[in-house]
Amino acid sequence: MYSHIVLAADGSDNALRAAKHAVALAKLGDGKIEVVYVADFKKAKYEVLHAESNEALEYERRQKVRPVEELLIAEAITYEVKILHGEPGPTIVEYVNEQGADLVIIGSRGLNSLQEMVLGSVSHKVVKRVKAPVLVVK
Repeated sequence: MYSHIVLAADGSDNALRAAKHAVALAKLGDGKIEVVYVADFKKAKYEVLHAESNEALEYERRQKVRPVEELLIAEAITYEVKILHGEPGPTIVEYVNEQGADLVIIGSRGLNSLQEMVLGSVSHKVVKRVKAPVLVVK
């Protein structure tokens, strides 16, 4: 059913909850999960200035998705991790629309209407603009 699932992960508890749903759906059809982490340009400057080296910076970014990786390993799910750079919402949309996916799964922070209007939300941007079906997990 879903052979190529893109899981947007940011290291949060919301992303881990979304990963559990991704696992359940991947098991239904022997699907592969592509974990996508976006290094946000707004935070990247600080990270680059405080990192010891490029390798240390990539290691720190990879560690943010480590709990998701551990879950996928424990559940024997085929997966791949992609670290992208940019603004999370548009970067995820562009990547998925270019690469294609059967399903995109993303966690939601559960912003109220005012917070979402002022701050915007990555999940809202993805749902609105990506061509694939999207599952938002709260």
